[in-house]
Formats: sequence, structure tokens, C-alpha cells
Amino acid sequence: MPAEAIAWDPERGTLDPGDLADIDAVIHLAGEPIAQRWTRERKRRIRESRVRGTEAIARAIAASRKAGIVLLSGSAIGIYGDRGDEVLDERSGTGQDFLAGVAAEWERATDPARDAGARVVLLRTGLVLADDGGALAKMLPAFRLGAGGPLGSGRQWMSWIAREDFGRAVLFLLGAAEATGPFNLVAPHPARNAEFARALGAVLHRPALVPVPAVALRLLFGEMADRTLLASQRVLPRRLGEYGFQFRCPLLAEALALELRGAV
Repeated sequence: MPAEAIAWDPERGTLDPGDLADIDAVIHLAGEPIAQRWTRERKRRIRESRVRGTEAIARAIAASRKAGIVLLSGSAIGIYGDRGDEVLDERSGTGQDFLAGVAAEWERATDPARDAGARVVLLRTGLVLADDGGALAKMLPAFRLGAGGPLGSGRQWMSWIAREDFGRAVLFLLGAAEATGPFNLVAPHPARNAEFARALGAVLHRPALVPVPAVALRLLFGEMADRTLLASQRVLPRRLGEYGFQFRCPLLAEALALELRGAV
């Protein structure tokens, strides 16, 4: 049976609850890209694209009164803020910066669905290793030219997940009937930025020795540089482990090699 599209308008926050009558689960990951220089307008779009769209889905689920429906809603490890060397898991408190505030609102937007009895899972996602999108894709041109290297001090922690494991974790949580609340979708071995740069250079058979000074990143990207590129988040997937999820790519070098095979 072919898939049937459902029309909705996340900008206006509209979705017909009747369209959910034959749907057992909703996986919602949409949002304005973070990796751009933030203007006031772009920050508004970053926030509203996440919060308003999620609110529309959650309200529609609540109004549909569909028994047993599941909502897996995107979130981000940005909710923890810049935390240096502190080890973070789902029990850790939230940060105070712009991205932490957006993520907290994003998660609260699911409340109508939860209050109506839906099973709600919050996917706090780290850096997904994908060669055709996201942060890794933006790094590849410089690293392929041998001009890659650590950002700023290189000591900031990067919490990442292989694309394959991200998809597997989403499906795992979809089928885990008791799973609710936040789950960190990150591999069990976060890496410092300098380690990440070395691993990426090794997979591409290129040197990774050209550091990018923090001041240059701030000139190029403004606030976004401090809140993403230079921020440190040492996040562990505690709850995934408690539920028995097994990573296929727990180590950075093998995850990069798998994603970039044939693309070097």
C-alpha cells in the first residue's frame, strides 16, 4: 500500500487531528539549521521552527484521542549548555544559553501529547556523522585539502553518533514500549575536538594540523561559534544503555570510516 501524505503547516501550527486516525506513531525531527551565523531573524526561525511545529503535532495528537499513539520528538544535547569536562547524562540539569533555552521549549512543546496519554520520547541528539549533511559535511572540504584541524583550543568535547546508530536508536525507541522521556542519542565515547580532527584526517589520509583560532571563528560566525563550535558537551547515552541498546559503531574511527567509505 503506497504511503499517503498528510498536509500540515508547521509555521501556522495547524494539523488536522482527523488525519492521525490511522497513524500509530509520529517521528518529528524538523527544524531550521543551527550551523549558520545567527541574526535576530534566524534565531527566531531556529526557535519557532522547532517549538511551533512540535506544538502543532502534540495538540493534534491530544485532540485525536488515538489510544496508544507514540511521539518521538527531536531535541538536542544543546539543552545541557557549555559544560566543559563535566560528564553529562539525562539526569543532568539544563544550560542557560540560547540553544539550551530553545531545546527546553522544544521539549515542553510535547506536553499536550503526554498529558493526553501518548507515549512521548525526547531524542536529545548529538553530532550525527553524515557525509551529505550537517556539521561533518561542512568539515570535509577543508580536511580533504589537508587544511583541517582543531577548532580553538581543541579541548572541547564533541558528543557524536554514527548515522546508522542514530537510525537504529530511533527504531529501537519506537519499539520499546516502556521508553518515555529524554534519551541522549550519542555514542558512548565522546571525543575532544582535537581527537576528532585527528581521526577525521586519518580516515581521509590527510594531515589535520591546521588549527582554526577561536577569534577567527567568532569573526565568521558570531554567537553561533561559542555556542556550537567551541562549546564543550561530554554526553553519555545512559538511558539507551539501561534499555539494552547495542551500538554498532561505538568508536569514532570506525564510525567515520564506515560513513566515508568510498567518499575519500
